[in-house]
Amino acid sequence: MPTTRDYYEVLSVERTADGDEIKRAYRRLAMKYHPDRNPGDAEAEAAFKEAAEAYEVLSDDQKRQIYDQYGHEGLRGRGAAAHDFTRMNTEDIFSMFNDIFGGGGRSRGGRRQARGYDLETEVTISMMDVLKGTTKDVEFTRLDVCGTCTGSGAKPGSNPETCATCGGQGKVQQAGLGGMFRMVTACPNCRGRGKIVKDKCETCRGKGRVSKDRSLSVQIPAGIQDGQVVRVQGEGEPPSEDVSPAGQGLRGDLHVVVRIEQHDLYEREGDHLLFEIPIGFSQATLGAEIEVPTLEGKHTLKIPAGTQHGAIFRIRDEGTPNLRSGKRGDLIVVTKIEIPKKLSKQQQKLLREYAATEDKSVLPESHGFLDKIRDMLGG
Repeated sequence: MPTTRDYYEVLSVERTADGDEIKRAYRRLAMKYHPDRNPGDAEAEAAFKEAAEAYEVLSDDQKRQIYDQYGHEGLRGRGAAAHDFTRMNTEDIFSMFNDIFGGGGRSRGGRRQARGYDLETEVTISMMDVLKGTTKDVEFTRLDVCGTCTGSGAKPGSNPETCATCGGQGKVQQAGLGGMFRMVTACPNCRGRGKIVKDKCETCRGKGRVSKDRSLSVQIPAGIQDGQVVRVQGEGEPPSEDVSPAGQGLRGDLHVVVRIEQHDLYEREGDHLLFEIPIGFSQATLGAEIEVPTLEGKHTLKIPAGTQHGAIFRIRDEGTPNLRSGKRGDLIVVTKIEIPKKLSKQQQKLLREYAATEDKSVLPESHGFLDKIRDMLGG
C-alpha cells in the first residue's frame, strides 16, 4: 500500500532540498530502518519501504515535478510517469538501496565480488578547522561478522545444511505467464544462500552478523564546505549473510558528512568570508584606520573620507583555502555606519553648527516638559 504522507515530510527535508540533501536524508532513514538492523519489526520495515518510495519519486526530476504540482494523485494518474508501489516488492527496494549504499559488488579479475553496505555519520567542525584542517574522532555502530561462527550463522561444531528446495544452488526456476517461459529467481527457502542453518549460533542467532561499536580518527581537509563528505574506504559493513555467509567480499565505506559551526563574526560564501564592521559617523566622514579581526589575527584597514554605509572593502587572502588548490579566498568587509542614539550637549552644539554650514534643516532643541504642555494647550 503506497504511503499517503507527504514525501518531503517522510524524508524530513524542505521542498527546496537539492538532490544531495534528498539522498543524504534517504540514506539516514534507510540505515535506521533497514530490516537487517530491525529483524521482525514490521513498523521498521514499513518505514523502510516508505522512505524508499519517497526517495524514488523525489530523486527523479520528472516525477518530482509532477508530484510538486499534483501531489500523490498526479503520480497515480499519469501511467508510466508514476511508479506503482503496490507492485514494488522487497527485491526492488533493496536494488534501489544497493544503488545508493553500494551494497552490490565490484568486479575483480572478471568476477563480481560481494560488497557490503556503506554507512553514514556526521561531524561538526569550526571555521578554524576549515582554515587549517583537522582530525576528528567519530563513533558509529555497524553490523560486523560474528566472531563466534565467523559469519556462517551456525553453532560452533555444526555446519549449515544444503537447502532441499534448490539443492544448494540458491536459485529456483518458476514458470512464467501461460508456461511459455521460465524465470530464475532466488530460492525463497534459503534466500539465495544455498544453505540452511538449523543449529543456529547463539551469539548472532543464525544471522552471521552482530552489531558492534566502532571508533576511528578521520582526517578533515582544509577548505571543506558544509555538507561535503569524507569517504573512509572499507569502514562500512561486510556483505550481508545472504550474499556472503562466510564473511568474504568487500566492506562498504563510511561516509562522514561534515557540518561547519556558524561563526560569531563571519558568513562564508564559497572560499570568501563576509564580515560587517560598525564604524562611527565621524570615521566615515573624515576617514580613519581601523583594526579588522581575521581568522589569524588583525588587519589594519584604511577607511577613506566620505565612506558610505554598506561600502565594501576586500582584504586579499584572508578567507578560507580552496579544497582543491589550497589558494585562500578573501575577507570581504562591509561597513555599517552607526548613528549615536545619545549625544552630549557639546556634541549636539557642534553638530548643529555643522548642520548650519550645510544649510540643512534639523529639529530645534527640545523644550522642557512644561513648555511642551503649554504649547499643546495653546500658550
